[in-house]
Amino acid sequence: MSKLEDEDWLYTISSKRKLIDFNFAEIWRYRDLLMLFVKRDVVTVYKQTILGPLWYLIQPLFTALTFTLIFNKVANIETGTVPPFLFNLAGVSIWNYFNTCLTATSDTFKTNAAIFGKVYFPRIIVPLSIIISNLMKFGIQLLIFIAFYIYYYLNGADIHISNSIVFFPVIVMLMGILGLGMGMIISSMVTKYRDLKFLVGFGVQLLMYVSAVMYPLALMREKLPKIAWIVEYNPLAYIIETARYMLLGTGTISWSGIVYTVAVTIIIFLLGIIIFNRTEKTFIDTV
Repeated sequence: MSKLEDEDWLYTISSKRKLIDFNFAEIWRYRDLLMLFVKRDVVTVYKQTILGPLWYLIQPLFTALTFTLIFNKVANIETGTVPPFLFNLAGVSIWNYFNTCLTATSDTFKTNAAIFGKVYFPRIIVPLSIIISNLMKFGIQLLIFIAFYIYYYLNGADIHISNSIVFFPVIVMLMGILGLGMGMIISSMVTKYRDLKFLVGFGVQLLMYVSAVMYPLALMREKLPKIAWIVEYNPLAYIIETARYMLLGTGTISWSGIVYTVAVTIIIFLLGIIIFNRTEKTFIDTV
C-alpha cells in the first residue's frame, strides 16, 4: 500500500451522504467563506442604486402605510388599543424577514450554478448566508419599528412590551429556519421544473394574506369562522401573532399553536436538507 493511501485525509468529497446531513464541522471550517457570502448579499443588493440601504426602510414603511389605509381605514379592521400603523408595521417587519429568506433561497441552485460547477464547498453555506444577511436587514427594520413605538408611546398610546419579549429571538429563529427549509425545497424543485419559479412570487403574496400579517388572528376566527382553519393551520400566523403579542401586548399566545409551529418548522427544515442534499449531486446536469 502506498504512503499516500496510508495518510489520513483532511477532506473527503464523496457522493455518498447520509439521508440527513448537516455537517456543522465542515460548515465551521468554511466560516470565512460564509461571511464572504453574507457580505456579498448585503453589499451588492443595492449597489449602484440611488437610495441604497434606505430601501430597507422604505419598503416596510410604505407597506404598513398601505395596509393601514386599505384594511384599517377602508375595511375598518380594528386593532384594539394599538395604533393601526404600528400594528401593521410589526406584522410587516416580521413577515419581510421570512419573505426575503424564502424568495432568495428558492433560487439558490440557479443563481449559483457557475460557482457550484467550478469549486467544492458545502452548498448549504449559500442559503445559510442568505438567512444571516437578511437577519441584518431585519435588524435595521426593527430599529425603525422601535422608533415609531417610542413615538406612539410618548403620545399616550396604550401599548406595552410583554415579559415574554426575552423569547423574541426564538420567534425570529423559527421564522428564519422555516424560510430556509421551504426555500431549499423550492430551490431543489426549480432545477427540474423551471415554471415553478414564476409561481413563487405569486404564492408568497397569497401566503401573506393567510398569515395574519394585517389583521388579528382572533378577528379571522370571529368574522370568518368557516375558513379560519386555513389561517390556523398556517404556522406563520402563530409566529406573527406571537411576535405582535411580545412587541405590542396585543393578541394572545397560543402554546398549542407554538408547539405546532415548532413541529412543522422542524419537519420542513429536515425535509429541506434531505431534498437539497440529493439535488446538489445532479443539479448541474439540469440547470
